[in-house]
Amino acid sequence: MVLSRRFDAEATSLQRQGELGLWASMLGQEAAQIGSGRATRDDDYVFPTYREHGVAWCRGVDPTNLLGMFRGVNNGGWDPNSNNFHLYTIVIGSQTLHATGYAMGIAKDGADSAVIAYFGDGASSQGDVAESFTFSAVYNAPVVFFCQNNQWAISEPTEKQTRVPLYQRAQGYGFPGVRVDGNDVLACLAVTKWALERARRGEGPTLVEAFTYRMGAHTTSDDPTKYRADEEREAWEAKDPILRLRTYLEASNHADEGFFAELEVESEALGRRVREVVRAMPDPDHFAIFENVYADGHALVDEERAQFAAYQASFTTEPDGGSAAGQGGN
Repeated sequence: MVLSRRFDAEATSLQRQGELGLWASMLGQEAAQIGSGRATRDDDYVFPTYREHGVAWCRGVDPTNLLGMFRGVNNGGWDPNSNNFHLYTIVIGSQTLHATGYAMGIAKDGADSAVIAYFGDGASSQGDVAESFTFSAVYNAPVVFFCQNNQWAISEPTEKQTRVPLYQRAQGYGFPGVRVDGNDVLACLAVTKWALERARRGEGPTLVEAFTYRMGAHTTSDDPTKYRADEEREAWEAKDPILRLRTYLEASNHADEGFFAELEVESEALGRRVREVVRAMPDPDHFAIFENVYADGHALVDEERAQFAAYQASFTTEPDGGSAAGQGGN
């Protein structure tokens, strides 16, 4: 949890320095992600959103491999088949459909593995999620729907999205729903293990609502001070998942100051590695946005590419033909 938070903090800083185009922070959601991620087996398959950096860590994905997509140089720097961890999904809620279909295939093959699909409270209002619930229930698919209710869908609070707690929605589809303290890593581990075992035994889907809080912005393009009160954030800071776990480990004599000192050293080393890897990445190709739009060429795309090329050239050439390099452009 400490290492995933340090990674997240470094990525946020790198975005502010212009090294990443965007970053979606997981600050405050470490317990929900690490607890549920550790509950999975190697043969389980995970379908994330774009914020499951802690789950990726649990699945063995090198954290630096997550960053190329946010720099704009690849679509995800890992092989989904190597870690059974799907590429990040930007389209809100669509990964629950992918997970349901994959789980239906597992059931047809007679395998005893399970699938877990991550999404947030905002995605719970998407039609794709409702369809996923319907199909998974009817076909008894071995899938766990893990909803991280971090209280805010960008600027929309949960109370404006639903009249009942999110986990209760599962009842209408005919499968269990449970709410877990999303800031308690051990509770998240236990509940997710239970739900995955249900799936493996052929008992069908489960909805887990991890009740947590998004301590940071929705993404680095967002300013949460515009729509939520400081008092709310401060109240949740007292429930910080890492602070809670550290307090428990110290009180139960499972860890001492030496352990936490070593962890800090490891955290610093991770931060340095993340900075070095990102700064060594190539710059994004400005024209890549025009690739793979159509299977074959298209006149409209060609026209837009030419317009963009002219726009880019305007930053490097003066009207009289002289150079204007260094006056802008990116």
